[in-house]
Amino acid sequence: MKFCHFTAGKRLRSISLCIFFLLSIPLTGCSSSVPGTSGASLSFESFCDRLFREEVSSNTINLHFTLSDPKPYGIENPPVTLGEISLTTADENNAGIENTLAALKKYDYEALPTNDRLTYDILSDYLEHQLSGSPYYYYEEYLSPASGVQAQLPVLYEEYQFQDEADVKDYLELLPLTKPYFEEIIAFEQEKASAGLFMSDSICNTLLEQCASFTADKNQHYLIETFNHKVDALTDIDVSAKEAYKTENRNIINEVIFPAYDELSAALSKLKGSGKNDKGLCYFDKGKDYYTYLVYYNTGSPSTPKELLNKIEQQRLEDLQTAAGLIQANPNLWEQCEAFSLSDTDAVSILNTLQQEMQGQFPAPPETEYSVNYIEECMEDYLAPAYYITAPIDNYRKNSIYINANTDDTTIHYFTTLAHEGFPGHLYQTVMSYEMGLPEVRSILNYPGYVEGWATYVEMLSYQYASLPKEAAQLMALNQSSLLSLYATTDIGIHYEGWALSDTIKFWRDYGITDTATISEIYQYIISEPANYLKYYVGYLGFLDLQKFAKENFGADYNDIDFHKAVLAIGPAPFAIVEKYLPVFYQQSSD
Repeated sequence: MKFCHFTAGKRLRSISLCIFFLLSIPLTGCSSSVPGTSGASLSFESFCDRLFREEVSSNTINLHFTLSDPKPYGIENPPVTLGEISLTTADENNAGIENTLAALKKYDYEALPTNDRLTYDILSDYLEHQLSGSPYYYYEEYLSPASGVQAQLPVLYEEYQFQDEADVKDYLELLPLTKPYFEEIIAFEQEKASAGLFMSDSICNTLLEQCASFTADKNQHYLIETFNHKVDALTDIDVSAKEAYKTENRNIINEVIFPAYDELSAALSKLKGSGKNDKGLCYFDKGKDYYTYLVYYNTGSPSTPKELLNKIEQQRLEDLQTAAGLIQANPNLWEQCEAFSLSDTDAVSILNTLQQEMQGQFPAPPETEYSVNYIEECMEDYLAPAYYITAPIDNYRKNSIYINANTDDTTIHYFTTLAHEGFPGHLYQTVMSYEMGLPEVRSILNYPGYVEGWATYVEMLSYQYASLPKEAAQLMALNQSSLLSLYATTDIGIHYEGWALSDTIKFWRDYGITDTATISEIYQYIISEPANYLKYYVGYLGFLDLQKFAKENFGADYNDIDFHKAVLAIGPAPFAIVEKYLPVFYQQSSD
């Protein structure tokens, strides 16, 4: 069955800018010396607290975006660092993780209270998965076009907030570290090339274009302009000191940052042509195994890629059949959907509407401050239509959503994007998880399948919160779900099944998408970002499965508010662990 009313695009339209700017930053296992409970001096909570302090301090960007004030957590004068990239460092990290796992397993699991057992299970899963990736060191990619260091690091520099002069000083100490950090990445890419694992020429060309674009406007660069704006906003610095900081920043940008990008570009130009594979990961030796590792990391689903492929196809078939039934009952329904336009395009007003409309299905959030800001004009070409900045855990009630002025604010997608980023999406999920007592150590663990799955799940629900007729809202949500399923299938098709571009074109044409240029863009994007789309769609299916599980187990006692409260209280985790703890947390929610 064909359903031809898709709006194709090469990537998801919204992101949550989280503190993990590199997928491959692992827990280093710094707490390898922490003893267990057999003769131990530390409780389980103290073990977790110490692990948190040591890990969050190992990277200045993660520390800054995690804590607005590290001192109450016993963190004073941490080193300013971007971390290190080398095989030696990776081996040391793996040894530390093994020791941390050994220390973790010394605790008497059955003696722990429920919340601590949950943390134990999640830590154990995270650390064991980190170790399982050790054979794939050179399969990692630091320079992918969308999520790579060269793309994300400038955004994080731009978003690095200054609360006082100390933050400015830390930033100006951090910024020059970009050059040696890039040199480590260059060395890593050279080693990848020697191992026959370097990127394709197409991806390399995209990176070269990005580097050239980044250094093109040196006189009015956004890292200079945004720094000046942030410094001017501070009240604890006099005018002369502000001007001195501005000059120092400009000098670092011109004398360190731009040369770092030029050197990266030159190194990539030399390596271009050494890539042996311009298709999916499965064409590399051990590529399927590495992709399977990535799939679990990105989705938190225990299913294999083949099992996920069948699951995605089944959900798409159900959605298309339901959509076809709606259109058969009302042949003009899609035209009504296409004609819809938002009458109120004010972002704050839309977020307020979302907060009101969600009340029948979600627990009320605590009093929360949030600002809606527009992305600096000089950055509009670099960033997504909207994003949420993950709030620091010690100031989680103060949140920010950023909107790209280039975004069309008259469409239903603007409304659902704000739901994805705000209420009941990323902002709401973040606030509720910490309000419900998420342990600090879990803030350093990245479970994108849960986080993006939640945001996608509530995005689908948000169609019914707009001023749309019920059937139109249902049809548009089914359309979006079906579209995302195409991306997800294509991801697995390319990287696990070995699809070429011709296979991808045929697959999309079977669903009415015939624009070859657009499909080619989708293909190239998925080549460069393996398993990325899965965190959205497979994560979404994970929440549908959890809801089905809850309805089957709780029967007449089931209600949406208690279900959502329970999964929010459990917090980001693999879906098998969320399901394991759902009955006890649901019972607590309903009491």
